[in-house]
Amino acid sequence: MTDLVDIATEREWGLFIGGKSVPALSHDTFRTVSPTTEAEIASVPNGSSADVDAAVTSAEAAFDGWSARTPKQRGNVLRAMAAVLRDNADELAALDAADAGMPYTGMHNDVEWGAEVLEMFGDWTRNLGGQTIPASTEHLHYTTRQPYGVVARIIPFNHPIFFAASKIAAPLAAGNTVVLKPAEVSALSALRMSELFADLLPAGALSVVVGNGPEVGRALVRHPSIRRVGFIGGEATGRAIQRDAADVGVKDVSLELGGKNAMIVCPDADLGRAAASAVAGMNFAVSSGQSCGSTSRLLVHESVAGGVVDEIDRLIAAIRIGDPLDPTTQMGPLATRPQYDKAMGYIAIGSAEGAAIASGGGRPPSWPSDKGFFVQPTVFTGVDPGSRLAQEEVFGPVLSVITWRTEAEAIAIANGVRFGLTGSIWTNDLKRGHRLARDLHTGYIWINGSSRHFWGMPFGGVKSSGIGREESMEELLSYTELKTVNVFLD
Repeated sequence: MTDLVDIATEREWGLFIGGKSVPALSHDTFRTVSPTTEAEIASVPNGSSADVDAAVTSAEAAFDGWSARTPKQRGNVLRAMAAVLRDNADELAALDAADAGMPYTGMHNDVEWGAEVLEMFGDWTRNLGGQTIPASTEHLHYTTRQPYGVVARIIPFNHPIFFAASKIAAPLAAGNTVVLKPAEVSALSALRMSELFADLLPAGALSVVVGNGPEVGRALVRHPSIRRVGFIGGEATGRAIQRDAADVGVKDVSLELGGKNAMIVCPDADLGRAAASAVAGMNFAVSSGQSCGSTSRLLVHESVAGGVVDEIDRLIAAIRIGDPLDPTTQMGPLATRPQYDKAMGYIAIGSAEGAAIASGGGRPPSWPSDKGFFVQPTVFTGVDPGSRLAQEEVFGPVLSVITWRTEAEAIAIANGVRFGLTGSIWTNDLKRGHRLARDLHTGYIWINGSSRHFWGMPFGGVKSSGIGREESMEELLSYTELKTVNVFLD
């Protein structure tokens, strides 16, 4: 595995435009840094708006040919892409482990999940038909679905290969061509993926452009030839994308943004399973808590809170923290120095606000070096629902425990944040479970579960957590425009 990383990180990297790997037009580069050792690991082309223009021009040239393929033909290509991902899973997982600090085993799963989503949308290409509508008795009225053209997809750093593979699936299935922008701190697997797909897609159908800073993303959003933008990332950036898009035209923008998600544990729940789900729901393993869907507020009934927290502490102590390239590691470092500083900052904020640290609270003593962006899984108890720790997204391994007495109080606390992405409810009372699910202001809910996504179930948030739904038929349709045709038969 180390050999894979050495070969991949020492090679010359390029942007992927026009079906081949190319340097940035400026020939400028930037260095990526290992979150494990803080050493430089790769030189990546520093793309700019000029490279975006080149990618869009290439995508426009490829659009007519790609969109003219039958749905079956496009579906076959997506399934072939899934097979290529699986054939190269070792390399892609190792790149993400080295580049972003995500454990190798978890990234192997991400490769598989990306392949499954490609296959799902490949299977669904034949569902892109329209409807006949009986708007009158003497004429024929029908609708068709057509692709937008060139689509921009902007993805975050926390699941690099999964997002790179899965977020191009729906646009390509619908007949669009795609310009993908991965996060600059974890771009290697997306760049490598595009090379692996070169023989499957027509030149220009997929481009990957990365740059060290906001220029590439802004150029994509503001490009006059791009009318459809899909973004995953922070709330502030999502709002900036909306402003930029509106400033230059009328664009369809979908946003999957942040979360400050609640897990509600009722006193009748299976408390052992609920505690395990709270740990799983925080995504300590794989992403070190860097997940917008993490259930980072544990709302547990006051009568059972002590036992649940004790079990969480026991489970957290068993998490193996270490080198993400070690297949036995369950939790690696945070992806960047700013992410590390932010997490440590919120730990200080929580303590200053009067919450108590039940476990964690700093760097793991098991890590033998002062290098690396490692933070222990940290649990705070006695958290005030109105405090910064309970209101603001940490995007790191920090869990806030809040107690409640009545269902109404639990719902008020759960809904008392500006976000609404996911939620979890633990109860053995069927009516209570559905009642709480009805009243939670979130887009995606688990009852007696957490964390897991089910392909085909629409994923997305409400309020400041975003607009639109993904991983579902809704996502596929969102990359098409509806056309209405009225045929006068008399």
